[in-house]
Amino acid sequence: MTLIREATNLDIEHIREVHMHAFDKNEAKSVATLASNLLNEEASPKTLTKVAVIDGTVVGHIAFSPVTINSSKKWKGYILAPLGVMPEYQKRRIGSKLIENGIELLSREGVNVLFVYGDPNYYSKFGFNEKTAARYLPPYKLQYPFGWLALALDKEGSAEHTVKVSCVTSLCDPTLW
Repeated sequence: MTLIREATNLDIEHIREVHMHAFDKNEAKSVATLASNLLNEEASPKTLTKVAVIDGTVVGHIAFSPVTINSSKKWKGYILAPLGVMPEYQKRRIGSKLIENGIELLSREGVNVLFVYGDPNYYSKFGFNEKTAARYLPPYKLQYPFGWLALALDKEGSAEHTVKVSCVTSLCDPTLW
């Protein structure tokens, strides 16, 4: 059985290990560093980090950090990054459970939009799409623009005009984009 719980500083090495194994060698170190940094990110509202645990072992990790737009102080947005599952535990819906848990939690917290920069074939299963993301400019130029996706969690999730998204310090690295 998979337990999804909030990550703590005691999980930091396990989280790094998940991402070092889940990503290819060209990305693994930067993603593992990002995941570690997000665990202690000073943000308001706070960054949410979750781990998936099976038989006492951390096998997956996900982070959701707040994003802002200049045009509204009431608007609440988050970005899902990173998501990783140990290779031997992939294809068991662990990543899906982490995403679904986060969407449910953020919806209850009144978040308007959840963004992700990833594979549209995977994230579209959860409702993420390019159309919702179209009026939100990512913080940096994207290597793969088709991967900028968003999920409206309420009726305020669609921007009336194009706005730029700003992210937490840990994500302010153009090489991550």
